[in-house]
Amino acid sequence: MKPLYLNYCSEELDEKGCIRSFSLHVPKYFNFANDVVDVIAQQEPDKTALIWRDHKGREEIFSFLYMSKASAQAANYLTKQGIRRGDRVLLLLRRHFEYWYTLLALHRIGAVAIPASYMLREEDLIYRIQSASIKAIVCTEDSEVTGAVTAASAKCGLEQKFTVRQDCPGFLRLDTGMEKESDKFSRKVIPSTDPMIMYFTSGTTGYPKAVVHNYGYPLGHIPTAKYWQNTENNGVHLSVADTGWAKASWGKIYGQWLCGSAVLVYDYINFNPGDLLEVAANYKVCSFCAPPTFYRFLVKSGLKNYNFSTLHSVSTAGEALNPDIFRKFQEHTGLEIKEGYGQTETTLIIGNFQGEKSREGSMGKPSPLYRVQIVDEEGQPVPQGETGEIVILPNPAGNFGLMDHYDKDPEATEEIWKNGMYHTRDLAYQDKDGYIWYVGRTDDVIKSCGYRISPFEVENVLIQHPAVFECAVTGIPDAERGFAIKATVVLQPGYEGTRNLTRQLQKFVKESTASYKYPRIIEYVPVLPKTDSGKIQRFRLRKTE
Repeated sequence: MKPLYLNYCSEELDEKGCIRSFSLHVPKYFNFANDVVDVIAQQEPDKTALIWRDHKGREEIFSFLYMSKASAQAANYLTKQGIRRGDRVLLLLRRHFEYWYTLLALHRIGAVAIPASYMLREEDLIYRIQSASIKAIVCTEDSEVTGAVTAASAKCGLEQKFTVRQDCPGFLRLDTGMEKESDKFSRKVIPSTDPMIMYFTSGTTGYPKAVVHNYGYPLGHIPTAKYWQNTENNGVHLSVADTGWAKASWGKIYGQWLCGSAVLVYDYINFNPGDLLEVAANYKVCSFCAPPTFYRFLVKSGLKNYNFSTLHSVSTAGEALNPDIFRKFQEHTGLEIKEGYGQTETTLIIGNFQGEKSREGSMGKPSPLYRVQIVDEEGQPVPQGETGEIVILPNPAGNFGLMDHYDKDPEATEEIWKNGMYHTRDLAYQDKDGYIWYVGRTDDVIKSCGYRISPFEVENVLIQHPAVFECAVTGIPDAERGFAIKATVVLQPGYEGTRNLTRQLQKFVKESTASYKYPRIIEYVPVLPKTDSGKIQRFRLRKTE
């Protein structure tokens, strides 16, 4: 039986297994719940879809047949409660296994799922409820979450609130309410162009914008899972991501199930990388994806403490990976960390794909799904080796994987599609072999004394010093230079932020890169501000100046 993903694409691989050509075929009516989950449930009912384990050691293993039936029951129950096609439903379900069948249920109905972080509080929820016209919320039983939802809904007139696992005043119980419902749900006629899922951006500048993806979006993750993460049929894949972020769509459902891989979910309260790797080893994870922050922790804390014997493929995205971390991880494990790049608005745009040699520090080559260029401020291609903005050109066959638009924000949508191309607002350059190298955000690049300085370049040097655990580089206003370079540093245990250490770090940078890049100011902090998905928020550091 051929892999299910091949029903929706054409691929050509060379003798090494490297992807050479790829085209996606999105049917006029495609629904992931019907056309993937139900199909696998019919063909291989006992095939494992989800392995769930929590921090207390509790375990649940779900087949595709279970996911098919449970999502149909949930769809019937939600329909009885008034959820209809086009309704917006916010999901605050942590890594609870209920997230998966609830998401599929909303797909069946034709409602728009809006996954979000369970860490959102009252004001965050009010903004999302009002800006996205949210009709209902399905949330974890956590009292802080239900409390915030209750407070926000009282001010917004939210129509419906659901929770799972525990009764809560003012909430309906989805998990118990669906038990008496039929496990059959008639397929709805929903065009692939209908809105399916929305994600609020992480809000690194201004208020978060709601990114709208359509029903063809899951198919855009085939290259993500197959050629970058290297998931395999009947294998087990683990991505470190909360369900409230787009990275969950990248690594916890769509591409993995299309490729026949089970998804392992570790549902924890307090994150401990060691515990997660122990769980990964116990369930024989063969493909793994985590943000660079995770790999930095492993390298700094000692790789010999962890068992990597079952892994054959590791990948990373979310922010640039330091070459020093890449080298040390490979030296210990023999595995190359396959760096990739994309956005909430897209699927994987650039990656170090399986079968090809990764280049440390490079994001890789353009995904075969997209027409990628590096352009100048006028939208013209830049010469090889020169820095420009990463853009995606329109695809005559369809911009599958790319967002449809920003919800209720035509101006922002028009701006991101300026000059007929999708603007990532990320800067990079491309070498003679086609590999793309990250430079920084268009709003992160520092102009000092006439030089354009990438924070990432300076961070790459600083992170190699034994005293530095993490760092972030920003520009602060300076009368003489325009902007001066500042490094905000988290130290390794046993080091103190003394003047002597500051001089050592400055000298270390000067000796390793161009002298104009060294940080004239160094501040020591216990932690760096980050999004829930692990991205360093340089804009918050800049605001403190």
